[in-house]
Amino acid sequence: MATEILLPKLGFSMTEGQIAEWLVADGAAVKEGDPLFSLESDKSTNEVESPASGTLRIVIQPGETHPVSTVLGYID
Repeated sequence: MATEILLPKLGFSMTEGQIAEWLVADGAAVKEGDPLFSLESDKSTNEVESPASGTLRIVIQPGETHPVSTVLGYID
């Protein structure tokens, strides 16, 4: 079963964020804990780690703002 990659809530008041950059290409293999993408919020930019190991399938491209808990992609 695929693991969903969700837009995380990085601060108490954070309600939305934007992917600045995927650090792994679509279709590439990732390991749990590897840096997966850079997330911009209203206060900072942070690297977010992979929640699982497998193959990355990107659903949301960089540059658009989305609410917390939006599915950004999957790891199969």
